[in-house]
Amino acid sequence: MLASGLLLVALLACLTVMVLMSVWRQRKSKGKLPPGPTPLPFIGNYLQLNTEQMYNSLMKISERYGPVFTIHLGFRRVVVLCGYDAVKEALLDQAEEFGGRGEQATFNWLFKGYGEGVPEGEVAHALTALESGAGNLAPQGRASRNSLNRIRTLSANIDPTFFLSRTVSNVISSIVFGDRFDYEDKEFLSLLRMMLGSFQFTATSMGQLYEMFPSVMKHLPGPQQQAFKELQGLKDFVAKKVEHSQRTLDPNSPRDFIDSFLIRIREEEKNPHTEFYLKNLVLTTLNLFFAGTETVSTTLRYGFLLLMKHPEVEAKVHEEIDRVIGKNRQPKFEDRAKMPYTEAVIHEMQRFADIIPMGLARRVTKDTKFRDFILPKGTEVFPLLGSVLRDSRFFSNPRDFNPQHFLDEKGQFKKSDAFVPFSIGKRYCFGEGLARMELFLFLTTIMQNFRFKSPQSPKDIDVSPKHVGFGTIPPNYTMSFLPR
Repeated sequence: MLASGLLLVALLACLTVMVLMSVWRQRKSKGKLPPGPTPLPFIGNYLQLNTEQMYNSLMKISERYGPVFTIHLGFRRVVVLCGYDAVKEALLDQAEEFGGRGEQATFNWLFKGYGEGVPEGEVAHALTALESGAGNLAPQGRASRNSLNRIRTLSANIDPTFFLSRTVSNVISSIVFGDRFDYEDKEFLSLLRMMLGSFQFTATSMGQLYEMFPSVMKHLPGPQQQAFKELQGLKDFVAKKVEHSQRTLDPNSPRDFIDSFLIRIREEEKNPHTEFYLKNLVLTTLNLFFAGTETVSTTLRYGFLLLMKHPEVEAKVHEEIDRVIGKNRQPKFEDRAKMPYTEAVIHEMQRFADIIPMGLARRVTKDTKFRDFILPKGTEVFPLLGSVLRDSRFFSNPRDFNPQHFLDEKGQFKKSDAFVPFSIGKRYCFGEGLARMELFLFLTTIMQNFRFKSPQSPKDIDVSPKHVGFGTIPPNYTMSFLPR
C-alpha cells in the first residue's frame, strides 16, 4: 500500500515537473515564436482542439492569439497563419524562407519526402512542360464526348461521386499513363475507391488524430490502417505501370509522362544530385494521378450540389452557354474569355468548396524573422487557405455561395488576390492550369446538354460539408441529369 502511494506521488511529481518545463519553454520562447495556448506534455494542445472540426478550432484560437500563433499537435510544433495578410506576407513576400516542405502525416507514411506536394527543381519543370503540351489536348475532344455518352446511360437519382471521378481521372490518366480506362474496368473502379477512401480519411476526426500522434497510431488498429492499405495499393498499381513502360520504352517516341521521366533517368544516370530516379518517378506519378483525380472531381461534386441549391445561378449559366457557345458546338477553353458569369460561378464553387482548407504544410528553410517573431529553421507552418478564401475584406458574404464575389458592377469577371485554392508562392499547385481547364470544359459540356435536378427542393438541400480536416468532403447526395 505504501509502495503504491509512493509510486503515485512520484508520478504526480514527474507530471508536475514536465508541465512546469513545458510552461517554462513556452515563456522562454516568448518574443520569438508567436503566442499560443500552453501545451501539455505528450498531447500538446489536444484538449483545445476539436478533431471533428480542426479548421474551425484553429480559427477559434486565432480569435484569442491573433492571425499568427503557435499550436502543438502532439509533439509537432506548428505556426498557423490566418487571413490574407499573414498568408501573403509569408508565401509571397518571404517565399524562399517559407518554401520548405512540411508534413502531411497520412501521405508521408508512403511518400517519405519523395514526389509529395510540388516536386522541386527540374521535376517541377518537366511537369509544367507536360501540362502545357499533352495536357492542353486531353480534356477537349474524347473526354468531353465520353462524359456525355456516359451521362446518357445513367438512371435517375444517382450519386455522382464515381461518375465524376471516372471522368476526371481519365484525363490525368491519358497524360501520365498515355491511355484511358474503360468506365467499367474493375481495376479502375478499385483505384478510384482507394483514392476516395484515403483522401476522405485525412478529413475525418481519426485522420486529424493521426496528424497529431503518427508515431503511435501507425502501430495501432484503426481506420488509418485501411488508408495505408489503400495508398499502398495505389503505389503498387503505379509501380506496375512504370515497369511496363520500362520494358516497352522507345526513347525516340515518348508516349506519356512516365516515358519522358524514364528518358531523363537515362540521361541523368551519372549525375549524383539528379531528381530523376525510379522511386521519385513512381511517387511523383502517384501524386499527379491522385491529386489530378480527387481535387477536380470533388470540386465538381460540390459544384453540382450548389447549383441545385441555387437554380437561379444554374439558369444564368445555361443562358450564357446558349448565347456564347450554342447547343451544337462543343465548348472550347477559349470560350471562357467571353463567359464572365460562368467563370465567376466556377471561381465561387472553388472558393466555397475550399477543398484543402489548411493548405499544404510548409517549413521555414532557415531562422526567419516574420513580423515580430523569430521562427527557427525547420519550423512547420500551416497557411490556412480557407481563412483567405473567407476573408470578409475580399468577399462580402464569405459564408454564402454568391458568384457576385467575382463580378464587377458591369457584370464582368473580377479577379481577387484572395482566390488561393491552388495556394500561392513557391509551392503552389503545379496542376493549376490543367485543373482550371478541366473545371471549365467539364462543367460547360455537361450543362450545355443537361440540367440538374435534386430529389429535394432547393430550400431543403444542405450544402454543409460532411468532413473538414486536411481536405473538405462535400455531403453525400443523389441527383438526376435531365436532357435540355
